[in-house]
Amino acid sequence: MNTSFKTLLAATIVGVMGSAAAQQTVNMPIVMELSGAGAVSGTNFRDGAVLAIEEINAKGGLLGKKVEVISRDDGGNPGDAVRAAEELLSREGASILIGTFPSNVGLAVADFAKQRKVLFIAAEPLTDKIVWDSGNPYTFRLRTSTYMQTAMLIPDAVKLNKKRWAIVYPNYEYGQSATAAFKKLLSAKQPGVEFVTEQATPLGKIDAGAVVQALADAKPDAIFSSLFGPDLAKFVREGQQRGAFKGVEVFNLLAGEPEYLDPLKDESPDGWYVTGYPWSEIKTPEHTRFLAAYQAKYKDYPRLGSVVGYATVMSAVAAIKKAGSLDQDKLIAAMPGLTLLTPFGMIEYRPLDHQSTMGAYVGRIGVKDGKGYMKEWRFVDGKDALPSDDEIKKLRPAN
Repeated sequence: MNTSFKTLLAATIVGVMGSAAAQQTVNMPIVMELSGAGAVSGTNFRDGAVLAIEEINAKGGLLGKKVEVISRDDGGNPGDAVRAAEELLSREGASILIGTFPSNVGLAVADFAKQRKVLFIAAEPLTDKIVWDSGNPYTFRLRTSTYMQTAMLIPDAVKLNKKRWAIVYPNYEYGQSATAAFKKLLSAKQPGVEFVTEQATPLGKIDAGAVVQALADAKPDAIFSSLFGPDLAKFVREGQQRGAFKGVEVFNLLAGEPEYLDPLKDESPDGWYVTGYPWSEIKTPEHTRFLAAYQAKYKDYPRLGSVVGYATVMSAVAAIKKAGSLDQDKLIAAMPGLTLLTPFGMIEYRPLDHQSTMGAYVGRIGVKDGKGYMKEWRFVDGKDALPSDDEIKKLRPAN
Protein backbone atom coordinates (compact mmCIF):
# COMPACT_ATOMS: atom_id res chain seq x y z
CA MET A 1 0.00 0.00 0.00
CA ASN A 2 1.51 3.38 -0.94
CA THR A 3 2.00 6.20 1.55
CA SER A 4 -0.51 8.55 -0.06
CA PHE A 5 -3.25 5.99 0.28
CA LYS A 6 -2.41 5.31 3.92
CA THR A 7 -3.52 8.86 4.71
CA LEU A 8 -7.01 8.01 3.46
CA LEU A 9 -7.82 5.12 5.75
CA ALA A 10 -10.58 6.82 7.74
CA ALA A 11 -12.80 7.65 4.78
CA THR A 12 -16.51 6.95 4.95
CA ILE A 13 -17.93 9.23 2.28
CA VAL A 14 -16.48 9.73 -1.17
CA GLY A 15 -16.89 11.49 -4.48
CA VAL A 16 -15.67 11.03 -8.04
CA MET A 17 -13.89 14.22 -8.94
CA GLY A 18 -13.87 16.28 -12.09
CA SER A 19 -12.43 19.66 -11.05
CA ALA A 20 -10.07 21.87 -13.03
CA ALA A 21 -7.32 20.90 -10.58
CA ALA A 22 -7.67 17.29 -11.68
CA GLN A 23 -7.19 17.70 -15.45
CA GLN A 24 -4.77 14.79 -15.66
CA THR A 25 -6.69 12.42 -13.41
CA VAL A 26 -10.12 11.16 -12.51
CA ASN A 27 -10.14 11.09 -8.71
CA MET A 28 -12.07 8.17 -7.24
CA PRO A 29 -12.68 8.62 -3.50
CA ILE A 30 -13.00 5.58 -1.22
CA VAL A 31 -15.76 5.02 1.34
CA MET A 32 -14.83 3.28 4.57
CA GLU A 33 -15.46 3.36 8.29
CA LEU A 34 -12.47 2.23 10.33
CA SER A 35 -13.96 2.88 13.74
CA GLY A 36 -17.17 1.65 15.31
CA ALA A 37 -19.37 -1.20 14.15
CA GLY A 38 -18.39 -0.80 10.49
CA ALA A 39 -14.63 -0.80 10.98
CA VAL A 40 -13.92 -4.30 9.73
CA SER A 41 -16.13 -4.03 6.68
CA GLY A 42 -14.68 -0.60 5.90
CA THR A 43 -11.13 -1.94 5.76
CA ASN A 44 -12.19 -4.74 3.47
CA PHE A 45 -14.16 -2.32 1.31
CA ARG A 46 -11.02 -0.23 0.89
CA ASP A 47 -8.99 -3.22 -0.24
CA GLY A 48 -11.56 -4.26 -2.85
CA ALA A 49 -11.84 -0.71 -4.14
CA VAL A 50 -8.06 -0.32 -4.49
CA LEU A 51 -7.90 -3.57 -6.46
CA ALA A 52 -10.57 -2.25 -8.84
CA ILE A 53 -8.73 1.04 -9.33
CA GLU A 54 -5.45 -0.71 -10.08
CA GLU A 55 -7.18 -2.89 -12.67
CA ILE A 56 -8.73 0.18 -14.30
CA ASN A 57 -5.40 1.98 -14.50
CA ALA A 58 -3.71 -1.13 -15.91
CA LYS A 59 -6.20 -0.96 -18.77
CA GLY A 60 -5.49 2.69 -19.54
CA GLY A 61 -7.52 4.50 -16.92
CA LEU A 62 -10.85 6.26 -17.33
CA LEU A 63 -11.72 8.86 -19.97
CA GLY A 64 -8.09 8.61 -21.03
CA LYS A 65 -6.83 9.58 -17.56
CA LYS A 66 -5.35 7.82 -14.56
CA VAL A 67 -7.73 7.13 -11.67
CA GLU A 68 -6.60 8.35 -8.26
CA VAL A 69 -8.10 8.38 -4.78
CA ILE A 70 -9.54 11.14 -2.60
CA SER A 71 -11.71 10.72 0.49
CA ARG A 72 -13.37 12.21 3.55
CA ASP A 73 -14.19 10.78 6.97
CA ASP A 74 -17.78 10.92 8.24
CA GLY A 75 -17.11 9.12 11.52
CA GLY A 76 -20.27 7.07 11.06
CA ASN A 77 -22.24 10.22 11.85
CA PRO A 78 -25.00 11.55 9.54
CA GLY A 79 -24.18 15.21 10.21
CA ASP A 80 -20.49 14.74 9.59
CA ALA A 81 -21.29 12.76 6.44
CA VAL A 82 -23.33 15.61 4.98
CA ARG A 83 -20.59 18.12 5.81
CA ALA A 84 -18.04 15.83 4.15
CA ALA A 85 -20.22 15.49 1.06
CA GLU A 86 -20.64 19.26 0.88
CA GLU A 87 -16.89 19.73 1.06
CA LEU A 88 -16.33 17.23 -1.73
CA LEU A 89 -18.80 19.04 -3.96
CA SER A 90 -17.95 22.64 -3.12
CA ARG A 91 -14.21 22.48 -2.50
CA GLU A 92 -13.12 19.48 -4.53
CA GLY A 93 -15.58 19.63 -7.42
CA ALA A 94 -16.95 16.11 -7.00
CA SER A 95 -19.15 14.75 -9.77
CA ILE A 96 -20.36 11.63 -7.94
CA LEU A 97 -20.74 10.65 -4.29
CA ILE A 98 -20.19 6.96 -3.56
CA GLY A 99 -20.07 4.91 -0.39
CA THR A 100 -21.21 5.08 3.28
CA PHE A 101 -21.78 2.13 5.62
CA PRO A 102 -24.46 2.70 8.31
CA SER A 103 -28.03 2.98 7.07
CA ASN A 104 -28.72 6.26 8.88
CA VAL A 105 -25.62 7.80 7.30
CA GLY A 106 -26.64 6.55 3.87
CA LEU A 107 -30.09 8.11 4.24
CA ALA A 108 -28.57 11.46 5.23
CA VAL A 109 -26.28 11.51 2.20
CA ALA A 110 -29.13 10.38 -0.07
CA ASP A 111 -31.20 13.36 1.07
CA PHE A 112 -28.22 15.65 0.53
CA ALA A 113 -27.74 14.24 -2.99
CA LYS A 114 -31.38 14.99 -3.73
CA GLN A 115 -30.99 18.58 -2.56
CA ARG A 116 -27.81 19.11 -4.56
CA LYS A 117 -28.96 17.04 -7.55
CA VAL A 118 -25.81 14.93 -7.59
CA LEU A 119 -25.45 11.21 -8.24
CA PHE A 120 -24.96 9.06 -5.12
CA ILE A 121 -24.15 5.34 -5.32
CA ALA A 122 -24.80 3.92 -1.85
CA ALA A 123 -22.55 0.93 -1.25
CA GLU A 124 -23.21 -0.65 2.15
CA PRO A 125 -26.40 0.89 3.66
CA LEU A 126 -29.04 -1.85 3.77
CA THR A 127 -32.18 0.01 4.84
CA ASP A 128 -35.11 -0.36 2.46
CA LYS A 129 -35.92 3.32 2.78
CA ILE A 130 -32.91 4.44 0.76
CA VAL A 131 -34.48 3.27 -2.52
CA TRP A 132 -38.14 2.96 -1.52
CA ASP A 133 -39.79 5.22 1.06
CA SER A 134 -37.05 7.86 0.80
CA GLY A 135 -35.97 7.08 -2.75
CA ASN A 136 -35.01 9.90 -5.07
CA PRO A 137 -33.82 10.31 -8.68
CA TYR A 138 -30.18 10.75 -7.64
CA THR A 139 -29.62 7.79 -5.31
CA PHE A 140 -28.82 4.20 -6.32
CA ARG A 141 -27.90 1.29 -4.05
CA LEU A 142 -25.57 -1.65 -4.71
CA ARG A 143 -26.03 -4.17 -1.89
CA THR A 144 -29.04 -6.38 -1.27
CA SER A 145 -31.39 -4.61 1.13
CA THR A 146 -32.75 -5.77 4.47
CA TYR A 147 -35.99 -6.75 2.73
CA MET A 148 -34.13 -8.74 0.08
CA GLN A 149 -31.87 -10.62 2.48
CA THR A 150 -34.76 -11.32 4.81
CA ALA A 151 -36.85 -12.58 1.90
CA MET A 152 -34.04 -14.99 1.03
CA LEU A 153 -34.26 -16.52 4.53
CA ILE A 154 -38.05 -16.71 4.73
CA PRO A 155 -38.46 -20.00 2.79
CA ASP A 156 -36.33 -21.83 5.37
CA ALA A 157 -38.21 -20.17 8.23
CA VAL A 158 -41.56 -21.20 6.77
CA LYS A 159 -40.42 -24.82 6.29
CA LEU A 160 -39.60 -25.05 9.99
CA ASN A 161 -43.14 -23.93 10.86
CA LYS A 162 -42.16 -22.47 14.24
CA LYS A 163 -44.93 -20.50 15.93
CA ARG A 164 -43.19 -18.51 18.70
CA TRP A 165 -40.46 -16.15 17.48
CA ALA A 166 -38.16 -13.85 19.43
CA ILE A 167 -36.41 -10.96 17.71
CA VAL A 168 -33.18 -9.17 18.60
CA TYR A 169 -31.72 -6.29 16.62
CA PRO A 170 -29.43 -3.25 16.82
CA ASN A 171 -31.70 -0.30 17.55
CA TYR A 172 -31.05 1.95 14.57
CA GLU A 173 -32.27 2.17 10.99
CA TYR A 174 -30.74 -1.09 9.70
CA GLY A 175 -31.99 -3.27 12.56
CA GLN A 176 -35.40 -1.63 12.58
CA SER A 177 -35.74 -2.12 8.83
CA ALA A 178 -34.70 -5.79 9.01
CA THR A 179 -37.14 -6.48 11.84
CA ALA A 180 -40.05 -4.84 10.03
CA ALA A 181 -39.32 -6.84 6.87
CA PHE A 182 -39.07 -10.13 8.73
CA LYS A 183 -42.32 -9.67 10.64
CA LYS A 184 -44.18 -8.63 7.50
CA LEU A 185 -42.87 -11.43 5.29
CA LEU A 186 -43.17 -14.25 7.81
CA SER A 187 -46.68 -13.21 8.88
CA ALA A 188 -47.78 -13.23 5.23
CA LYS A 189 -46.40 -16.71 4.62
CA GLN A 190 -47.29 -18.21 8.01
CA PRO A 191 -50.52 -16.74 9.43
CA GLY A 192 -50.82 -17.07 13.19
CA VAL A 193 -47.11 -16.75 13.94
CA GLU A 194 -46.38 -15.03 17.28
CA PHE A 195 -43.58 -12.61 18.08
CA VAL A 196 -43.16 -13.22 21.79
CA THR A 197 -40.43 -10.67 22.52
CA GLU A 198 -38.33 -8.03 20.80
CA GLN A 199 -34.97 -6.96 22.17
CA ALA A 200 -33.67 -3.70 20.69
CA THR A 201 -30.04 -3.21 21.69
CA PRO A 202 -27.88 -0.06 21.43
CA LEU A 203 -25.45 -0.45 18.53
CA GLY A 204 -22.06 -1.55 19.81
CA LYS A 205 -23.24 -1.64 23.43
CA ILE A 206 -25.27 -4.82 23.78
CA ASP A 207 -25.84 -6.15 27.29
CA ALA A 208 -25.64 -9.72 26.05
CA GLY A 209 -26.45 -11.35 29.36
CA ALA A 210 -29.66 -9.39 29.83
CA VAL A 211 -30.71 -9.92 26.22
CA VAL A 212 -30.13 -13.66 26.31
CA GLN A 213 -32.02 -13.95 29.59
CA ALA A 214 -34.97 -12.00 28.18
CA LEU A 215 -35.08 -14.31 25.17
CA ALA A 216 -34.91 -17.39 27.37
CA ASP A 217 -37.74 -16.08 29.57
CA ALA A 218 -39.96 -15.71 26.50
CA LYS A 219 -39.42 -19.40 25.59
CA PRO A 220 -39.33 -18.93 21.80
CA ASP A 221 -39.24 -21.73 19.26
CA ALA A 222 -37.00 -19.65 17.01
CA ILE A 223 -35.01 -16.40 16.98
CA PHE A 224 -34.51 -13.82 14.25
CA SER A 225 -31.47 -11.59 14.73
CA SER A 226 -29.86 -8.81 12.70
CA LEU A 227 -26.95 -8.31 15.10
CA PHE A 228 -23.48 -8.01 13.59
CA GLY A 229 -19.91 -7.20 14.56
CA PRO A 230 -18.91 -7.20 18.25
CA ASP A 231 -22.58 -7.26 19.31
CA LEU A 232 -23.08 -10.52 17.43
CA ALA A 233 -19.97 -12.09 18.95
CA LYS A 234 -21.06 -11.19 22.49
CA PHE A 235 -24.58 -12.49 21.83
CA VAL A 236 -23.29 -15.79 20.45
CA ARG A 237 -20.87 -16.40 23.29
CA GLU A 238 -23.33 -15.50 26.03
CA GLY A 239 -26.09 -17.55 24.44
CA GLN A 240 -23.91 -20.61 24.02
CA GLN A 241 -22.59 -20.41 27.57
CA ARG A 242 -26.16 -20.33 28.87
CA GLY A 243 -27.44 -22.97 26.48
CA ALA A 244 -30.00 -20.51 25.16
CA PHE A 245 -29.84 -21.81 21.58
CA LYS A 246 -30.40 -25.51 22.36
CA GLY A 247 -33.59 -26.65 20.70
CA VAL A 248 -34.13 -23.18 19.23
CA GLU A 249 -33.72 -22.39 15.54
CA VAL A 250 -31.77 -19.18 14.92
CA PHE A 251 -31.75 -16.95 11.82
CA ASN A 252 -29.25 -14.10 11.54
CA LEU A 253 -28.67 -11.64 8.71
CA LEU A 254 -24.99 -11.15 7.81
CA ALA A 255 -23.59 -13.74 10.27
CA GLY A 256 -22.22 -15.86 7.42
CA GLU A 257 -19.99 -13.02 6.23
CA PRO A 258 -16.33 -13.75 7.03
CA GLU A 259 -15.99 -10.34 8.70
CA TYR A 260 -18.34 -11.49 11.45
CA LEU A 261 -17.94 -15.26 11.33
CA ASP A 262 -14.15 -15.49 11.46
CA PRO A 263 -13.69 -13.87 14.90
CA LEU A 264 -15.92 -16.54 16.48
CA LYS A 265 -13.62 -19.39 15.38
CA ASP A 266 -14.71 -22.63 17.06
CA GLU A 267 -17.46 -20.76 18.93
CA SER A 268 -19.34 -20.28 15.65
CA PRO A 269 -22.98 -21.29 16.19
CA ASP A 270 -23.44 -24.51 14.26
CA GLY A 271 -26.72 -24.75 12.36
CA TRP A 272 -27.76 -21.09 12.29
CA TYR A 273 -29.48 -19.91 9.10
CA VAL A 274 -27.60 -16.94 7.65
CA THR A 275 -26.75 -14.80 4.68
CA GLY A 276 -23.04 -14.54 4.00
CA TYR A 277 -20.15 -15.22 1.65
CA PRO A 278 -18.67 -18.73 1.16
CA TRP A 279 -15.68 -17.30 -0.67
CA SER A 280 -13.66 -20.52 -0.94
CA GLU A 281 -16.42 -22.54 -2.60
CA ILE A 282 -17.73 -20.19 -5.30
CA LYS A 283 -16.52 -21.48 -8.68
CA THR A 284 -18.06 -19.05 -11.18
CA PRO A 285 -15.57 -17.59 -13.71
CA GLU A 286 -16.10 -14.01 -12.51
CA HIS A 287 -15.53 -14.90 -8.85
CA THR A 288 -12.57 -17.16 -9.61
CA ARG A 289 -10.87 -14.30 -11.45
CA PHE A 290 -11.63 -11.83 -8.64
CA LEU A 291 -10.43 -14.25 -5.95
CA ALA A 292 -7.15 -14.94 -7.74
CA ALA A 293 -6.44 -11.23 -8.25
CA TYR A 294 -7.32 -10.39 -4.64
CA GLN A 295 -5.18 -13.15 -3.17
CA ALA A 296 -2.26 -12.26 -5.43
CA LYS A 297 -2.35 -8.65 -4.23
CA TYR A 298 -3.11 -9.07 -0.53
CA LYS A 299 -1.95 -12.64 0.25
CA ASP A 300 -5.30 -13.03 2.00
CA TYR A 301 -8.85 -14.01 1.11
CA PRO A 302 -11.58 -11.45 0.40
CA ARG A 303 -14.42 -10.64 2.75
CA LEU A 304 -17.89 -9.52 1.72
CA GLY A 305 -16.81 -5.90 2.13
CA SER A 306 -14.01 -6.54 -0.39
CA VAL A 307 -16.56 -7.61 -3.01
CA VAL A 308 -18.70 -4.56 -2.27
CA GLY A 309 -15.75 -2.15 -2.52
CA TYR A 310 -14.70 -3.66 -5.84
CA ALA A 311 -18.23 -3.65 -7.27
CA THR A 312 -18.97 -0.10 -6.09
CA VAL A 313 -15.94 1.33 -7.87
CA MET A 314 -16.74 -0.69 -10.97
CA SER A 315 -20.31 0.66 -10.86
CA ALA A 316 -19.02 4.24 -10.83
CA VAL A 317 -16.62 3.40 -13.66
CA ALA A 318 -19.40 1.83 -15.74
CA ALA A 319 -21.58 4.91 -15.23
CA ILE A 320 -18.80 7.28 -16.28
CA LYS A 321 -18.00 5.20 -19.34
CA LYS A 322 -21.66 5.06 -20.34
CA ALA A 323 -22.04 8.81 -19.82
CA GLY A 324 -18.80 9.49 -21.68
CA SER A 325 -17.99 12.34 -19.32
CA LEU A 326 -18.31 13.64 -15.76
CA ASP A 327 -21.27 15.84 -16.68
CA GLN A 328 -23.80 15.48 -13.87
CA ASP A 329 -26.91 15.19 -16.03
CA LYS A 330 -25.29 12.55 -18.21
CA LEU A 331 -24.11 10.56 -15.20
CA ILE A 332 -27.56 10.50 -13.62
CA ALA A 333 -29.12 9.51 -16.94
CA ALA A 334 -26.58 6.67 -17.29
CA MET A 335 -27.53 4.89 -14.06
CA PRO A 336 -31.09 3.55 -14.61
CA GLY A 337 -30.71 0.23 -16.39
CA LEU A 338 -26.91 0.23 -16.05
CA THR A 339 -25.48 -3.30 -16.18
CA LEU A 340 -22.05 -4.59 -15.25
CA LEU A 341 -20.27 -7.81 -14.32
CA THR A 342 -19.32 -8.17 -10.64
CA PRO A 343 -17.72 -11.03 -8.69
CA PHE A 344 -21.30 -12.14 -7.94
CA GLY A 345 -22.34 -12.06 -11.61
CA MET A 346 -24.17 -9.58 -13.80
CA ILE A 347 -26.19 -6.91 -12.05
CA GLU A 348 -28.54 -4.16 -13.16
CA TYR A 349 -29.45 -0.92 -11.43
CA ARG A 350 -33.20 -1.13 -11.86
CA PRO A 351 -34.90 1.89 -13.46
CA LEU A 352 -37.97 1.33 -11.26
CA ASP A 353 -36.38 1.85 -7.84
CA HIS A 354 -32.60 2.25 -8.41
CA GLN A 355 -31.88 -0.96 -6.47
CA SER A 356 -29.21 -3.20 -7.99
CA THR A 357 -29.99 -6.85 -8.60
CA MET A 358 -26.80 -8.02 -6.87
CA GLY A 359 -27.63 -11.29 -5.14
CA ALA A 360 -26.50 -12.92 -1.91
CA TYR A 361 -25.54 -16.30 -0.54
CA VAL A 362 -27.87 -18.07 1.90
CA GLY A 363 -27.03 -21.13 3.97
CA ARG A 364 -26.19 -22.39 7.44
CA ILE A 365 -23.19 -22.06 9.70
CA GLY A 366 -20.98 -25.08 10.21
CA VAL A 367 -17.81 -25.58 12.24
CA LYS A 368 -14.78 -27.33 10.76
CA ASP A 369 -11.11 -27.33 11.68
CA GLY A 370 -11.73 -24.96 14.56
CA LYS A 371 -13.54 -22.25 12.62
CA GLY A 372 -16.92 -21.38 11.21
CA TYR A 373 -17.92 -21.65 7.58
CA MET A 374 -21.06 -21.59 5.43
CA LYS A 375 -22.56 -24.95 4.56
CA GLU A 376 -25.60 -25.99 2.53
CA TRP A 377 -25.40 -22.63 0.78
CA ARG A 378 -27.15 -21.39 -2.32
CA PHE A 379 -26.99 -18.19 -4.33
CA VAL A 380 -30.16 -16.13 -4.67
CA ASP A 381 -30.33 -13.58 -7.46
CA GLY A 382 -31.35 -10.19 -6.14
CA LYS A 383 -34.20 -9.79 -8.60
CA ASP A 384 -35.81 -12.92 -7.18
CA ALA A 385 -35.96 -11.45 -3.66
CA LEU A 386 -37.80 -8.23 -4.47
CA PRO A 387 -41.51 -7.47 -4.07
CA SER A 388 -43.69 -6.94 -7.11
CA ASP A 389 -43.30 -3.83 -9.21
CA ASP A 390 -46.78 -2.71 -8.16
CA GLU A 391 -45.84 -2.95 -4.47
CA ILE A 392 -42.65 -0.99 -5.02
CA LYS A 393 -44.57 1.73 -6.84
CA LYS A 394 -46.72 2.11 -3.75
CA LEU A 395 -43.65 2.34 -1.50
CA ARG A 396 -41.55 4.70 -3.59
CA PRO A 397 -42.54 8.38 -3.78
CA ALA A 398 -43.26 9.96 -7.16
CA ASN A 399 -40.15 11.71 -8.46
